[in-house]
Amino acid sequence: MTDATDAVATPSLLDAYRSVRAATERLCAPMSAEDQTVQAMADASPAKWHRAHTTWFFETLVLEAGVPGYRPFDGLFRVLFNSYYNSVGAQHPRAERGLVTRPGVAETTAYRAHVDAAMERLLAAGVDEHLATVVEVGLHHEQQHQELIATDFKYLLSRNPLEPTYVPRPARAERTAPDLTWLGHDGGIVEIGHEGAGFAYDNETPRHRTLLEPFRLASRPVTNREYLEFIADGGYRTAGLWLSDGWATVQQEGWEAPLYWRHDDADGWTTFTSWGRVPVAPDEPVLHVSLYEADAYARWAGARLPSEAEWEVVAEGAAADGTFQEEGGLHPHVAPDGPQGAPVQMLGDVWEWTRSPYSAYPGYAPPEGALGEYNSKFMCNQMVLRGGSCATPADHIRASYRNFFPAGARWQFMGFRLAKDGRG
Repeated sequence: MTDATDAVATPSLLDAYRSVRAATERLCAPMSAEDQTVQAMADASPAKWHRAHTTWFFETLVLEAGVPGYRPFDGLFRVLFNSYYNSVGAQHPRAERGLVTRPGVAETTAYRAHVDAAMERLLAAGVDEHLATVVEVGLHHEQQHQELIATDFKYLLSRNPLEPTYVPRPARAERTAPDLTWLGHDGGIVEIGHEGAGFAYDNETPRHRTLLEPFRLASRPVTNREYLEFIADGGYRTAGLWLSDGWATVQQEGWEAPLYWRHDDADGWTTFTSWGRVPVAPDEPVLHVSLYEADAYARWAGARLPSEAEWEVVAEGAAADGTFQEEGGLHPHVAPDGPQGAPVQMLGDVWEWTRSPYSAYPGYAPPEGALGEYNSKFMCNQMVLRGGSCATPADHIRASYRNFFPAGARWQFMGFRLAKDGRG
């Protein structure tokens, strides 16, 4: 722990810590011990592992560094719940996390309680600026894992032939999506990236200039109704619409529609949601599509996907009018009507694919130590998504936030909006 003369009073950080940790437990409350243990695919992790790993972050990177004589809950957890921090030490294989039946859920809960008690004492006493920064990163890291808990568990339930529900179906007013309009931008030299007050990850910096040609951005994301037209027109059977890797994936995986969609003569198109299987709602944003599918649709529609710079310069003035994790339904809403000439649903509801590869901004340098592994080591073979989703905590998202996934990923709440060249 720091000396009293160096300590920074952290009551707000303590409140934030309590709030974030409690939100994780609320997400997992509907799950049984069996639910929290199973790993449905290599890219997903059991909820129990997410709960333990986020706890590992605070124990390993905060308590062991900031509390002299701190005794870990279990020294073996240092390896078991390390995700990818090579500078910290060895890790248990990612694809085998579901094989770890012990420790069980009860011991994981005890682990969280042990670390929470130590963290509360530390934050109540005060921490120096460096350790406060690590704690803040840890809180946003846990919020990322809250989103993964929701998406991973949805995928797990979808693999159950009974298709059980995760949360009750919320009451929602029916409405129709607004007409898609095109918002023109003159282009030129613009600035993107985070600058100033407020939290941001290192990969959002530094703020820098970039040149944009004139472009148009769609006022809202693509809807299910519009995507159904693509399917009906043979979109999944037309090789010329697809990137080479995308077409190979379609053939290999047998894709005919977004993840979780199913069609039969009796019910038509249905999709699996957090409250079970329901008819596809035509006016909701399409979701659970890969970059390959988003790009193919854009070609079919005579458009393209936006770059992340195009997306950000428009989003900087956009309202946070989307659906976030706090609503509890874990499913996007139909886009609202917005002011004329303004975009809607840029923050919340669905992550939006861009055509930008995930790479470093000009002048970027990763932080030293373990936190330097957080983002920079993944700057290869990933594509950028923007905007957050219905599973993202509302205070976790901002216009400069850069999410990233491989082009073939679909199990996250992924959608897209279109762009076109020229001011129009």
